[in-house]
This record gives sequence, structure tokens and C-alpha cells, in this order.
Amino acid sequence: MNKPLKFCMVSTFYPPYNFGGDGMHIYRLSNELAKRGHAVDIFYCEDSFLMMNGKPPTGDFPNHENITVHGLKSGKGFLSPLLTQQTGRPFFKGAIKKALEENDYDVIHYNNMSLIGITALSWGSPEAVKLYTAHEHWLVCPMHVLWKFNREVCVEKECLKCQIAGKRPPQLWRQTGLMDKMLKHVDRFLSPSRFTLNKHLEMGLDIPIEQMPYFLPAPQETENLRMDENVSRPYFLFVGRLEYIKGVQNIIPIFKNHPEFDLLIAGGGEYEETLKKQAEGIGNIKFLGRLDQKRLQSLYKSAIAVIVPSICYETFGIIIIEAFSLKTPVITNNLGALPEVVEDSGGGFIYNNDDELVAAMNKLAADSVLRNELGEKGYAAYVKYWDENAHLEKYLGLIDSIKAEKRRKTGAASKSKKRLAGVS
Repeated sequence: MNKPLKFCMVSTFYPPYNFGGDGMHIYRLSNELAKRGHAVDIFYCEDSFLMMNGKPPTGDFPNHENITVHGLKSGKGFLSPLLTQQTGRPFFKGAIKKALEENDYDVIHYNNMSLIGITALSWGSPEAVKLYTAHEHWLVCPMHVLWKFNREVCVEKECLKCQIAGKRPPQLWRQTGLMDKMLKHVDRFLSPSRFTLNKHLEMGLDIPIEQMPYFLPAPQETENLRMDENVSRPYFLFVGRLEYIKGVQNIIPIFKNHPEFDLLIAGGGEYEETLKKQAEGIGNIKFLGRLDQKRLQSLYKSAIAVIVPSICYETFGIIIIEAFSLKTPVITNNLGALPEVVEDSGGGFIYNNDDELVAAMNKLAADSVLRNELGEKGYAAYVKYWDENAHLEKYLGLIDSIKAEKRRKTGAASKSKKRLAGVS
């Protein structure tokens, strides 16, 4: 076994102080590293979550004993994240700088830095391996998601107008060159998908970046999962946050016109009430709210397929691999990173319009053999690419290669100095 490493994870959010997939990925990765004997310190900003959520979080997220969690709470309330958002600097977050400079971390892994501050990338020993995962498009989009004017995907940047339209204070520091200067401190940027990797390069970043897909730990006792006792008809499943950009409003009319199928919607969010009003009187659409993982797994396993109708540039399809881990096929909109997960697996269908979505639904509903074949293909790809073992092998292998690269550079620099000293 290789020598255990000392990691520092830095992020704006960490469970239960988080909203989406970035915090959950850090949680899963940190705990998998800890199980393998590595030590992990985690720093995140409670001020930022409380400013955005308005109240403390709920939920229980136990951490391995090798993990030490530091939730930063400045006592300055919203001033801490606001000043950081406006300047790119970590106001009232000196604990992170102190930890990075006083601890001999082998790996410093940055994640969502939007309300931590981009200048934190310069902290810590230059000998440490520095990684940055682009969980979203914040490095090239102050609105994070390349969703322009709150109505469409961004194909031509108008950042100032877009921030004003989105009611976000403009980040003038982005025009100063600070971002480019700080990014040079990172050894490798990681992208969950090829799509997101290419987007960062297309939009002008000159950075060393490679694909590192998300992963899911293997579900436990899946063979004993039974169909949810509250479900009696064939159904398709949506799982995720209920926001406009997730596209649920586009599939509600389809199920209204196809009462032979149920649509079960698992999740909650700011767009939930609007969607419920849209679905009033449609008996085959059911809102289940936020569910625990055990019930979600049961729903995944028994669904004809999971539908992913997102209309924004997703950085990865975590819901897709959740379905695959339970041998359930998916039907996904042809946008962003979603189709590449299906293409890499063969575990479902990609649609470009409503007619293609309905055709895929009909095929899977009418042919259980096809449905199961696609589910098995998805599961095989999950084991090959997206389970914890595949991810950790690739992740730790990358760290080893960067460490070797640093040693070569250090050795070359030392030899160069010696030659110069001999000449002089």
C-alpha cells in the first residue's frame, strides 16, 4: 500500500451546508479517501450557505474518523461572502490561509471557490499537488451555469448585462487579470465531462485540464429492493432539483397527452410550486418531494426509465449514473454533458425533440427485454467508469504522476543551478 497522504479540500459548500452535486462529490471523495487510510481536512463557508438559504441546513452526513471538518463562520454574516464575491479575495477566512501555510499537505484540492475567493489558490506549499475541479462553469461564467439572461444557454458572452439581469452584483475584478494570475498556481484542473472541459478551453482559459468523471459508491443490497408500495402503474422517473433549467416544465405536457404512463417527480426547489400548478388536474403526474436514498433507489430500480430533460449546460449527469447503478436506462435531452454519458455507456436514448422523447418512451415501455438490456449496459459502464474503485484509481494515479512531474522539474532546476554555479 502506498504511503497515506494528507489532503485539504477547500470549497464554498460541504454537506449539510450545500445545495447540489459539488458538495456531494466532495463528501463522497473525502470519505472514500479516508476509508483508504488518507487524512482529509475540509474547509467550507457556513456564512455563504446561511446567506443563500436563510436558515441552518438539515440532514445527517456522518464523516469517517480520518476526516476533520472546518465550517467557517466569521460572525460578519453576509459581509463575508459579499465582499469575497465582489473582490475575489477571501474576506474573514484567515483560517484557511493559516491551515494551508502551517500544514504540510500532500494535496490541496480546490472545488467551488466562488465565495471562498480565487486568491486562495496561491496559498499553501508549492510542493503540494494542487487540483481544481470545475463542478460548474464559474471560471468562465460569473453566473456559474452559462444560462444567459435567465432564459437561454450562453453562446455569446455578455457578462455584465447578464449579471444585472440575474440580479447579481457585477464582478469587476474579473476584468483585472486576477483570475488568470491565480489559475497558474494550480497543477491540474479536473472536468467531470469532455463537454465541460472543451467549454472552458473554447471560452478562453489556457489551463492544464483533463477529464475526471464523478462517481457513486455501489448501492447496498440492491437485489432486495422492491417496487415502492405506493406505485401501481408503469412509470417514468425524474430526480433532481426543481428549477426552470432542469426542464421538467417541458415534459409535463407530454405526460398530459399520454395518460397511460405515470411521471413521478422526486425532488424539491424554488420552481416546485410553479410546476405543481402546471400539472394541476393531470392525474398521472405525482410530486414526491425530497426522498431518502433508500426510497430513491427503489424508485430508480422499478422505473421504466429515468428522464433527464435539462435545458442548460450540465457539467455531468450524476442522475444518469445513479440510474445505471441500479440497472435502469435513461432518456436524456441532447444538450451539454448529458449525451456523452449515454453514448459512453449505450444505456439509453438521447432525444432532440418531443417526438423523439415519446418514441423512446414507447419503445422501452413496450419491450421489457430492450429495457433490461439497456439497463445492463448502463450498469456495466457504471462499474467500468463511475464507481468508487474506478474513480479512486484514476484520481490517485493522477496525483502520483503530478508528484513525479514536480520531482523531475525540481531535479532539472537543481542541475541547472549547479551548472550555472560551475560556470561562474
